[in-house]
Formats: sequence, structure tokens, C-alpha cells
Amino acid sequence: MRTPSHRPCGHQIRTRRTLGHAIGATVAASAAVVALVAPAVAADAAQRNQSISGSGASEPATTTHAGATTAQERNRINAYWTPERMKLAGALVPEITPVPEDDNTPDDPRPLPANTPDSGAVWTHNGAVERNVGRLFFTFSDGYDGSCTATVVTSANRSTVVTAAHCLRGVGSPSADDTWNHNFYFVPGYRNGTKPLGGFTVRTMATSSRWNADPNTTASSDIAVAGYDTAFLVANPATGGRPLADVTGSQRIGFSQPVEGEFVHAFGYPNYGLNDPGDKYVGSRMIHCAGTTHPGPEAPLLWGEPCDMSPGSSGGPHLAHFDTRTGTGTVVGVTTTDEELAGGQAPMLYATRFGGSAHHLYDWAQSR
Repeated sequence: MRTPSHRPCGHQIRTRRTLGHAIGATVAASAAVVALVAPAVAADAAQRNQSISGSGASEPATTTHAGATTAQERNRINAYWTPERMKLAGALVPEITPVPEDDNTPDDPRPLPANTPDSGAVWTHNGAVERNVGRLFFTFSDGYDGSCTATVVTSANRSTVVTAAHCLRGVGSPSADDTWNHNFYFVPGYRNGTKPLGGFTVRTMATSSRWNADPNTTASSDIAVAGYDTAFLVANPATGGRPLADVTGSQRIGFSQPVEGEFVHAFGYPNYGLNDPGDKYVGSRMIHCAGTTHPGPEAPLLWGEPCDMSPGSSGGPHLAHFDTRTGTGTVVGVTTTDEELAGGQAPMLYATRFGGSAHHLYDWAQSR
């Protein structure tokens, strides 16, 4: 697992079974809240896991996991994610001071650099993307709180959200007690501790069975599973019964490999500045990068754009055919890793681009 000094564009997987290198682009954890974790989370280990065969011989199976399926559990998670807890999700030390709650507060009081192609900036153009992209909060099995980025996508059930698989669980057996994270809570349009459109618990979720690989074997390399770092969540409805997408709207989703040199926009909630004062991102606002796609030299299943987003941006959407006026496009991948793992040059933000496996997961999720 990479140490924080490597500043990966993604998360450090905090489970018993980990990759030799963290595959992600987010997740740190908050030591300040360990003692506050509700005892009820212990019941999460007993939740049901299933494996469903793929649609074809070449397709991996789908591994699913139950989330908040009762009113009692939904209420508990809603109460758990207070503004202070959301602000601190990702902090490794308890001395962190939350950013003041102010809608006009930028992502960080330090000035952003000039708008160079590889430097992210706070998204200020409004549009649909500001409503249907948000922070996905969760608690690791060891009690630390973390966060990723996730997106509401167009679906039959109007409740489907896409993110990175490593935001849900570490690579390894899905039946291991400490594999799955818990307390999942999606806040679309998150802004500095506030929930402009409310918060949504998660009813069920799915990852590819390729994510079940044993990371302790030589056959299970970082690169082998990185192309399957995609997950789908099914959100519980809002108070009053409205499906998630009826509240937030949604982004289109596509399942074809990008063309090299295609112009793509990436969004995320990087928050590594909570632990490293040298990093300009603290997770309070949504950050945007844009650029042409480049394949990962050592990971051909990954494609990336020039961008300096840090941990917290994992699972964030990479959108093709994006209209900056309306804030709409087609999600073609989600942030998974940084330039070190993919073999590229810094700063690059790499995505697992959707193919047949992701399509199978999506079909499963939208039918729930």
C-alpha cells in the first residue's frame, strides 16, 4: 500500500487484504471519529453477499452486497453523517479543523494556480453536473471514515449511481469480514458540509467478481484488476419516496473505449489537503479538469487526462461529449489510479473505462 508521501491520485485501501499498490484515487480516514462509530455497524458483517453469473462465458460474474435495507438502518446512517463528520472524512489526524461552513468558501483558502491544462479548479459553471455528481461517504471496517466521488447515471430505476470498486471494498474475497466498507451515504452536489439536495443511503451495490482476486497471489497483479475498478450502487429513495434521479437528474452513460486524443472532462472531490498542507484540495467543493485522453503505457485498460486531483476523487466521472453550458455529457469511465501505477507521466488522472463488464454491472443495478 502506498504511503501518503506518494500522494496517489486515489485512495489507500484500508482492509485486511490490500494491493501491493493502492489502486485508487481517494480515501483516507478520520481518526477523530473512531470512538464515535455506532455499535450497530457490526451487523454489516452479516449482510448477504451474492455472485451472479455474467451474461456470457467471457464476462466475469457480478458480486453484490446488501446495504441499508430497513428504515432503522437508513435513519441511523442519516444521523451518523453530520456536517462535521462529512468535513472530516478522509482526515488521518484528529487535529484537523473543519473548513468554515460558508457557501462562498472556495475549495481552499490558498489561491489556485493558473488554469494550466493539468491543474484542477473549482467548478463554477453550475449545470446538471453540479446536481448529479457528489461525495460518497463510508466507514472502513476499522472505524475510520472516508470518501470518494460518485455520479447519478440514467437508468430504468432512476436510482443508479456509479463509482470505483475500491470505494466499496478492497480486492479479495467478498465474504471476508473486513472486505466491505459500510455506512454508505451519497450526497449529490455536496458543498462544504451541506447537503443541497439531501443525503441518500444505499440499498444494494455490485462489483465485478474480478475484484475478488486474491491480492497475495502473483496472478493477481494491480494491472490485472485495475480495468475492473467499477461499481454500481442503488440508492434508497428520498423522503417522500422520490427516486434519486428525480431529485438530481442524471448523466448519460456509455460503454465503448475512448479514442486516443478524445477531449474528456473529469470531476471529483479531492481532499488530501486535510492531511498534507501542501495539497490545495480539502474536499469542500467539486473540482474540474479537462484534457485529451492518453492510454496508460503499462495499463492499456486505463485512459487518463492531465489533472492533479488528489485522494478523494476516486470514482469521479470522466465525461465525453460534455456540454459546459448545460453540464451534461456521457460518463465513459471513473477515476481509479494515478500515473505511478499506470506507467504514465505526472500529473495524470487515470480512469477505468467502461466495457462489457461495467455494462453487465449497470444492467444488474438498473433492474433493482
